[in-house]
Amino acid sequence: MEGRLADLAGTAAGYLIGSIPVGVILGRLLRNTDVREHGSGSMGTTNVLRTVGPAAAGLTFALDTAKGAAAVAAARRLGAGEAGQAAAALGAMVGHSWPLFARFRGGKAVATAFGGILMISPTSAAFAVVGGLSTLAATRVVSVASLTSAASATVGAGVDSARSGDRVPIVFVSLAALLVTVRHIPNLRRLMRGEEPKVGD
Repeated sequence: MEGRLADLAGTAAGYLIGSIPVGVILGRLLRNTDVREHGSGSMGTTNVLRTVGPAAAGLTFALDTAKGAAAVAAARRLGAGEAGQAAAALGAMVGHSWPLFARFRGGKAVATAFGGILMISPTSAAFAVVGGLSTLAATRVVSVASLTSAASATVGAGVDSARSGDRVPIVFVSLAALLVTVRHIPNLRRLMRGEEPKVGD
């Protein structure tokens, strides 16, 4: 498979991979509950932590990250180019946010974005880790750390693209950061009201 068809097939595969509702599955297996009916209503790592526990949260983060990486790998296998692989990673983020297999109620796509970024721009991933963990340590607010991580990844992608002359990293990471930010609008509203919970509260 070549060209535009491979890119489209990779993006579709990415969406389906991203639609696997890891947090929902673990919540039902371990607590017989839908994690989306509790806390923030998300199926991501933070809500699984609060609803099911740290072990399930760690597994959720690992598998959600793997979804982003697997989307890129699948696109490569189908013959997609670099831009097509980036589109597949974005497809996985969309799938995680609005999953076909979980009635289109998903998560914030932070871990899934990270998996895609690891595959496409390791420099951006390194920036994301440093920015996110530093902010989490300073604030104990996961949403702030996630948004800082997204912004830091964008800076890393700018460095990557400037160094290589390849525009795909900066375009992909900028779009990924935008989607993560949009998915965090409710968190931003809670932050403005001083109602966003901290880790450990």
